[in-house]
Amino acid sequence: MPPLINYDSPRELKAFLKEQGIGMRKKYGQNFLINPDARQRLLDSLELQSGDEVWEIGPGLGAMTGGLLERGGRVTAFEIDKAFSGILSNFFLTEGSGPEPAFRLIQGDVLKTWQSVDRAGKEPLLFGNLPYNIASALIADFIEKGRFFKRMVVTVQREVALRMAAGPGSRDYSSFSVLCSSVYKVSPLRIIKSSSFYPAPRVDSQGVRFDLLSGQNVLPKFFYPLVRSLFSSRRKTIMNTLLNFAASVIMEPAGDPVSAKAVARDLAGEVLRRSNISGERRPETLGVGDFAVLAASLEEIVAVRS
Repeated sequence: MPPLINYDSPRELKAFLKEQGIGMRKKYGQNFLINPDARQRLLDSLELQSGDEVWEIGPGLGAMTGGLLERGGRVTAFEIDKAFSGILSNFFLTEGSGPEPAFRLIQGDVLKTWQSVDRAGKEPLLFGNLPYNIASALIADFIEKGRFFKRMVVTVQREVALRMAAGPGSRDYSSFSVLCSSVYKVSPLRIIKSSSFYPAPRVDSQGVRFDLLSGQNVLPKFFYPLVRSLFSSRRKTIMNTLLNFAASVIMEPAGDPVSAKAVARDLAGEVLRRSNISGERRPETLGVGDFAVLAASLEEIVAVRS
Protein backbone atom coordinates (compact mmCIF):
# COMPACT_ATOMS: atom_id res chain seq x y z
CA MET A 1 0.00 0.00 0.00
CA PRO A 2 1.62 3.31 -1.06
CA PRO A 3 1.60 6.18 1.47
CA LEU A 4 -1.69 8.06 1.34
CA ILE A 5 -0.13 11.19 2.85
CA ASN A 6 3.47 12.12 3.49
CA TYR A 7 3.29 11.23 7.19
CA ASP A 8 6.88 12.36 7.72
CA SER A 9 6.27 16.02 6.82
CA PRO A 10 4.58 18.44 9.26
CA ARG A 11 4.21 20.91 6.42
CA GLU A 12 2.35 18.44 4.21
CA LEU A 13 0.23 17.16 7.07
CA LYS A 14 -0.77 20.70 7.91
CA ALA A 15 -1.57 21.41 4.25
CA PHE A 16 -3.67 18.25 3.99
CA LEU A 17 -5.68 19.14 7.09
CA LYS A 18 -6.25 22.67 5.77
CA GLU A 19 -7.34 21.31 2.40
CA GLN A 20 -9.84 19.03 4.13
CA GLY A 21 -11.06 21.80 6.43
CA ILE A 22 -10.03 19.84 9.52
CA GLY A 23 -8.63 21.37 12.70
CA MET A 24 -6.59 19.65 15.40
CA ARG A 25 -8.46 18.97 18.65
CA LYS A 26 -6.22 19.48 21.67
CA LYS A 27 -8.68 17.74 23.99
CA TYR A 28 -8.18 14.52 22.01
CA GLY A 29 -4.42 14.55 22.47
CA GLN A 30 -3.73 14.49 18.73
CA ASN A 31 -0.03 14.23 17.94
CA PHE A 32 1.10 12.53 14.73
CA LEU A 33 4.27 10.43 14.88
CA ILE A 34 6.33 11.86 12.01
CA ASN A 35 9.50 9.86 12.67
CA PRO A 36 9.42 6.95 10.15
CA ASP A 37 12.11 4.98 12.00
CA ALA A 38 10.13 5.14 15.24
CA ARG A 39 6.99 4.00 13.42
CA GLN A 40 8.81 1.02 11.92
CA ARG A 41 10.36 0.00 15.24
CA LEU A 42 6.99 0.09 16.97
CA LEU A 43 5.39 -1.99 14.22
CA ASP A 44 8.26 -4.48 14.36
CA SER A 45 7.83 -4.80 18.14
CA LEU A 46 4.23 -5.94 17.69
CA GLU A 47 5.45 -9.05 15.79
CA LEU A 48 2.25 -9.06 13.77
CA GLN A 49 1.62 -12.18 11.68
CA SER A 50 -0.56 -12.21 8.57
CA GLY A 51 -4.17 -12.82 9.58
CA ASP A 52 -3.77 -11.57 13.16
CA GLU A 53 -6.61 -9.53 14.58
CA VAL A 54 -5.33 -6.21 15.93
CA TRP A 55 -7.11 -3.36 17.66
CA GLU A 56 -5.63 0.07 16.90
CA ILE A 57 -6.36 2.91 19.30
CA GLY A 58 -6.27 6.45 17.96
CA PRO A 59 -5.23 5.87 14.33
CA GLY A 60 -5.48 9.58 13.48
CA LEU A 61 -4.82 9.89 9.74
CA GLY A 62 -3.67 6.29 9.35
CA ALA A 63 0.14 6.45 9.42
CA MET A 64 0.32 3.23 11.44
CA THR A 65 -2.90 1.74 10.06
CA GLY A 66 -1.32 1.38 6.65
CA GLY A 67 1.65 -0.44 8.16
CA LEU A 68 -0.61 -2.85 10.08
CA LEU A 69 -2.56 -3.65 6.92
CA GLU A 70 0.60 -4.11 4.86
CA ARG A 71 1.73 -6.75 7.34
CA GLY A 72 -1.51 -8.67 6.95
CA GLY A 73 -3.31 -7.48 10.07
CA ARG A 74 -7.10 -7.47 10.32
CA VAL A 75 -7.53 -4.06 11.90
CA THR A 76 -10.30 -2.75 14.13
CA ALA A 77 -9.56 0.95 14.57
CA PHE A 78 -11.05 3.13 17.32
CA GLU A 79 -11.11 6.84 16.47
CA ILE A 80 -12.90 9.51 18.48
CA ASP A 81 -12.61 12.37 15.97
CA LYS A 82 -15.44 12.36 13.42
CA ALA A 83 -13.40 14.24 10.84
CA PHE A 84 -10.47 11.84 11.12
CA SER A 85 -12.91 8.93 10.96
CA GLY A 86 -14.14 10.24 7.63
CA ILE A 87 -10.59 10.34 6.29
CA LEU A 88 -9.87 6.82 7.53
CA SER A 89 -13.05 5.54 5.91
CA ASN A 90 -12.02 7.01 2.57
CA PHE A 91 -8.52 5.58 2.86
CA PHE A 92 -9.09 2.09 4.19
CA LEU A 93 -12.68 0.81 4.16
CA THR A 94 -12.18 -0.77 0.75
CA GLU A 95 -9.31 -2.88 2.09
CA GLY A 96 -9.95 -6.60 1.77
CA SER A 97 -13.47 -6.29 0.39
CA GLY A 98 -15.59 -9.33 1.09
CA PRO A 99 -17.37 -10.95 4.03
CA GLU A 100 -14.41 -10.30 6.34
CA PRO A 101 -12.81 -6.97 5.38
CA ALA A 102 -9.32 -6.29 6.66
CA PHE A 103 -10.32 -2.93 8.15
CA ARG A 104 -13.25 -1.84 10.27
CA LEU A 105 -13.72 1.47 12.01
CA ILE A 106 -15.36 2.17 15.38
CA GLN A 107 -16.08 5.89 15.71
CA GLY A 108 -16.34 7.31 19.22
CA ASP A 109 -14.62 7.29 22.60
CA VAL A 110 -12.86 3.93 22.93
CA LEU A 111 -13.54 3.91 26.69
CA LYS A 112 -17.24 3.79 25.84
CA THR A 113 -17.20 1.69 22.67
CA TRP A 114 -14.72 -1.15 23.11
CA GLN A 115 -17.08 -3.43 25.03
CA SER A 116 -19.57 -3.37 22.16
CA VAL A 117 -17.04 -4.96 19.81
CA ASP A 118 -17.43 -8.70 19.33
CA ARG A 119 -14.65 -10.86 20.70
CA ALA A 120 -13.90 -12.82 17.57
CA GLY A 121 -10.37 -13.94 18.20
CA LYS A 122 -9.75 -14.88 21.79
CA GLU A 123 -6.61 -12.80 22.28
CA PRO A 124 -6.11 -10.15 19.59
CA LEU A 125 -3.16 -7.77 19.49
CA LEU A 126 -3.41 -4.12 20.50
CA PHE A 127 -1.48 -1.22 19.04
CA GLY A 128 -1.68 2.53 19.38
CA ASN A 129 -0.29 5.95 20.11
CA LEU A 130 -2.50 6.38 23.17
CA PRO A 131 -3.80 9.85 24.04
CA TYR A 132 -2.05 10.96 27.23
CA ASN A 133 -5.31 11.74 29.00
CA ILE A 134 -6.76 8.21 28.71
CA ALA A 135 -3.76 5.87 28.52
CA SER A 136 -3.76 4.65 32.12
CA ALA A 137 -7.56 4.52 32.39
CA LEU A 138 -7.89 2.51 29.17
CA ILE A 139 -5.25 -0.10 30.04
CA ALA A 140 -6.74 -0.46 33.54
CA ASP A 141 -10.24 -0.82 32.10
CA PHE A 142 -9.13 -3.62 29.76
CA ILE A 143 -7.37 -5.52 32.55
CA GLU A 144 -10.01 -5.19 35.24
CA LYS A 145 -12.79 -6.20 32.83
CA GLY A 146 -10.86 -9.19 31.51
CA ARG A 147 -10.21 -7.98 27.95
CA PHE A 148 -6.72 -9.38 27.49
CA PHE A 149 -4.49 -9.15 24.44
CA LYS A 150 -1.83 -11.58 23.32
CA ARG A 151 0.51 -8.63 22.91
CA MET A 152 0.21 -4.87 23.17
CA VAL A 153 2.56 -2.22 21.85
CA VAL A 154 1.58 1.30 22.86
CA THR A 155 3.16 4.72 22.86
CA VAL A 156 2.51 6.73 26.00
CA GLN A 157 3.85 9.68 27.94
CA ARG A 158 7.29 8.83 29.36
CA GLU A 159 6.02 9.23 32.93
CA VAL A 160 3.24 6.70 32.30
CA ALA A 161 5.69 4.25 30.71
CA LEU A 162 7.84 4.38 33.84
CA ARG A 163 4.84 3.55 36.03
CA MET A 164 3.77 0.72 33.74
CA ALA A 165 7.13 -1.03 33.99
CA ALA A 166 8.12 -0.16 37.57
CA GLY A 167 8.88 -2.91 40.09
CA PRO A 168 8.76 -3.08 43.89
CA GLY A 169 10.98 -0.52 45.59
CA SER A 170 10.98 1.89 42.66
CA ARG A 171 9.74 5.44 43.18
CA ASP A 172 7.50 4.94 40.12
CA TYR A 173 5.93 1.77 41.53
CA SER A 174 2.18 2.19 41.99
CA SER A 175 -1.11 0.35 41.97
CA PHE A 176 -1.06 0.78 38.18
CA SER A 177 2.32 -0.99 38.03
CA VAL A 178 0.84 -3.94 39.94
CA LEU A 179 -2.23 -3.93 37.69
CA CYS A 180 -0.07 -4.17 34.56
CA SER A 181 2.32 -6.81 35.89
CA SER A 182 -0.53 -8.96 37.24
CA VAL A 183 -1.40 -9.89 33.65
CA TYR A 184 1.54 -8.95 31.43
CA LYS A 185 5.30 -8.98 31.16
CA VAL A 186 5.97 -5.27 30.63
CA SER A 187 8.99 -4.23 28.56
CA PRO A 188 9.96 -0.59 27.93
CA LEU A 189 10.91 0.22 24.35
CA ARG A 190 12.72 3.23 22.97
CA ILE A 191 12.15 6.77 24.22
CA ILE A 192 10.60 8.95 21.52
CA LYS A 193 11.52 12.61 21.71
CA SER A 194 8.78 15.21 21.45
CA SER A 195 10.34 16.44 18.18
CA SER A 196 9.26 13.14 16.58
CA PHE A 197 5.62 14.30 16.75
CA TYR A 198 3.52 16.94 15.07
CA PRO A 199 2.42 19.00 16.88
CA ALA A 200 5.28 18.43 19.32
CA PRO A 201 4.00 17.66 22.83
CA ARG A 202 5.68 19.21 25.86
CA VAL A 203 7.06 15.90 27.10
CA ASP A 204 8.83 12.89 25.64
CA SER A 205 7.01 9.64 24.94
CA GLN A 206 8.03 6.00 25.12
CA GLY A 207 6.95 2.76 23.53
CA VAL A 208 5.94 -0.08 25.85
CA ARG A 209 5.41 -3.73 24.97
CA PHE A 210 3.08 -5.99 26.97
CA ASP A 211 3.20 -9.78 26.57
CA LEU A 212 0.36 -11.77 28.11
CA LEU A 213 1.63 -14.05 30.85
CA SER A 214 1.10 -17.75 30.23
CA GLY A 215 -0.57 -20.08 32.70
CA GLN A 216 -2.52 -17.28 34.37
CA ASN A 217 -4.43 -18.05 37.52
CA VAL A 218 -7.68 -16.29 38.34
CA LEU A 219 -6.86 -13.52 40.79
CA PRO A 220 -8.85 -13.29 44.05
CA LYS A 221 -11.86 -10.99 43.84
CA PHE A 222 -10.35 -8.59 46.38
CA PHE A 223 -7.04 -8.31 44.49
CA TYR A 224 -7.56 -5.08 42.55
CA PRO A 225 -9.58 -3.24 45.23
CA LEU A 226 -7.01 -4.23 47.85
CA VAL A 227 -4.08 -3.04 45.73
CA ARG A 228 -5.73 0.33 45.14
CA SER A 229 -6.57 0.68 48.82
CA LEU A 230 -3.05 -0.09 50.02
CA PHE A 231 -1.43 2.31 47.57
CA SER A 232 -3.90 5.08 48.42
CA SER A 233 -1.92 5.50 51.64
CA ARG A 234 1.48 4.28 50.56
CA ARG A 235 3.30 5.99 53.43
CA LYS A 236 1.30 4.01 55.96
CA THR A 237 2.14 0.47 57.01
CA ILE A 238 0.17 -2.37 55.45
CA MET A 239 -1.49 -3.09 58.80
CA ASN A 240 -2.95 0.40 59.09
CA THR A 241 -4.35 0.44 55.56
CA LEU A 242 -5.47 -3.18 55.64
CA LEU A 243 -7.44 -2.39 58.79
CA ASN A 244 -9.49 0.19 56.91
CA PHE A 245 -9.99 -2.09 53.93
CA ALA A 246 -11.06 -4.99 56.17
CA ALA A 247 -13.62 -2.71 57.83
CA SER A 248 -15.09 -1.93 54.40
CA VAL A 249 -15.71 -5.58 53.52
CA ILE A 250 -17.27 -6.78 56.77
CA MET A 251 -20.85 -5.97 57.66
CA GLU A 252 -20.93 -6.72 61.37
CA PRO A 253 -21.42 -5.91 64.12
CA ALA A 254 -23.81 -3.34 62.70
CA GLY A 255 -24.37 -0.14 64.62
CA ASP A 256 -21.42 -0.66 66.96
CA PRO A 257 -18.38 1.24 65.65
CA VAL A 258 -16.11 0.14 68.50
CA SER A 259 -16.90 -3.54 68.03
CA ALA A 260 -16.70 -3.21 64.24
CA LYS A 261 -13.21 -1.73 64.53
CA ALA A 262 -12.15 -4.57 66.81
CA VAL A 263 -13.48 -7.14 64.34
CA ALA A 264 -11.65 -5.40 61.48
CA ARG A 265 -8.40 -5.34 63.44
CA ASP A 266 -8.75 -9.03 64.22
CA LEU A 267 -9.51 -9.75 60.56
CA ALA A 268 -6.52 -7.73 59.32
CA GLY A 269 -4.23 -9.47 61.78
CA GLU A 270 -5.45 -12.91 60.70
CA VAL A 271 -4.91 -12.01 57.03
CA LEU A 272 -1.32 -11.01 57.71
CA ARG A 273 -0.63 -14.14 59.76
CA ARG A 274 -2.01 -16.43 57.08
CA SER A 275 -0.07 -14.57 54.41
CA ASN A 276 3.17 -14.59 56.43
CA ILE A 277 3.66 -10.91 55.60
CA SER A 278 4.70 -8.34 58.19
CA GLY A 279 2.15 -5.61 58.83
CA GLU A 280 5.03 -3.16 59.26
CA ARG A 281 5.91 -3.32 55.56
CA ARG A 282 4.73 -0.69 53.12
CA PRO A 283 2.87 -1.39 49.87
CA GLU A 284 5.75 -0.36 47.58
CA THR A 285 7.77 -3.31 48.93
CA LEU A 286 5.20 -5.92 47.86
CA GLY A 287 5.17 -7.80 44.58
CA VAL A 288 2.18 -9.14 42.66
CA GLY A 289 2.43 -12.49 44.45
CA ASP A 290 2.30 -10.80 47.85
CA PHE A 291 -0.84 -8.87 46.97
CA ALA A 292 -2.44 -12.05 45.61
CA VAL A 293 -1.70 -13.94 48.84
CA LEU A 294 -3.17 -11.12 50.95
CA ALA A 295 -6.30 -10.94 48.80
CA ALA A 296 -6.77 -14.71 48.82
CA SER A 297 -6.40 -14.90 52.59
CA LEU A 298 -8.91 -12.10 53.06
CA GLU A 299 -11.36 -13.76 50.70
CA GLU A 300 -11.10 -17.09 52.56
CA ILE A 301 -11.66 -15.51 55.98
CA VAL A 302 -14.59 -13.35 54.84
CA ALA A 303 -16.21 -16.38 53.19
CA VAL A 304 -16.01 -18.36 56.45
CA ARG A 305 -17.46 -15.47 58.48
CA SER A 306 -20.30 -14.75 56.06
